[in-house]
Amino acid sequence: MRLKNAESMQEPENTGFTTISRVLGENEVNRLLEVLGCQQSGRSRAGERHLLGKSAIRSLAHDPRLLEISSSLLGHRAFPFRATLFDKSGDRNWLVVWHQDTALPIRQRREVPGWGPWSTKAGVAYAHAPTHALAEIVALRVHLDESSAMNGPLRVLPGTHRLGVLSDNDVQALSRQIAPVECLVGHGGIVAMRPLLIHSSSKSASGAPLRIIHIEYASRFELGNDLELAVA
Repeated sequence: MRLKNAESMQEPENTGFTTISRVLGENEVNRLLEVLGCQQSGRSRAGERHLLGKSAIRSLAHDPRLLEISSSLLGHRAFPFRATLFDKSGDRNWLVVWHQDTALPIRQRREVPGWGPWSTKAGVAYAHAPTHALAEIVALRVHLDESSAMNGPLRVLPGTHRLGVLSDNDVQALSRQIAPVECLVGHGGIVAMRPLLIHSSSKSASGAPLRIIHIEYASRFELGNDLELAVA
C-alpha cells in the first residue's frame, strides 16, 4: 500500500492531523535534548511518562507558539495536561500497532457511566474516556529529531477521528481499508493530531534516533460528572 506524505495535507478538521515545520530552533531543540538526556531515571524502553513535572517540559508546553497552535485547533484557549517522551533508536526499538488514544489521566477516580475501565500508571488514575471528551483534546508531537520513512515515524489513517471510539476489531478492519499516511517532519517541527485518529508506528529500520515530546491539550479540565483531568 503506497504511503502519501503528510506535508501536503493541511486540513486537520477533515484529516485529524497536520504538520507544522520548524516551530523550534536548533538551540531550543538542543537544550531539550540536554535536559532529557540528563534525566533518564524512571525511563522505560519506550520513553517516559508524566513529564509536566519537569520545568523545561512545562515551559515548552506553555510556549506561546504551542499554545497558539493548540488553541487554534481546539477553537478555545488550550491548557496542557499531559506530556510524554517517546524515545526510539537502534537500541531502544519498538513498534505500536494500529490504535486510538482513549485513556485520560483523572484527578480522582469516580465510577461514572461511559468512563472506564480504570487503571493506575505511575500513581495517576486513568480512565478510558467517551467520544465527547476525547473530541475536545489535541496532541502536539514536538520532534527533537527528524522523522523519516526509515526511523519508525507516526503513521495515521486520515479522517478516522470522526468515527468515535472504536473496538479493536473495527480499528484493524479500517487499517486494511484506508491508505495510511506517514507524518514526516524535521527536527523542531510538530505533528498535531486528534487522539481518536487511528495511528501506529513501525520499528526503526535505520537506527537513527527519533525522540518526540508528545504534549496533550484540552480546552477545560472539567469533564462533567465531577471528573477532572489530572496534570501529568
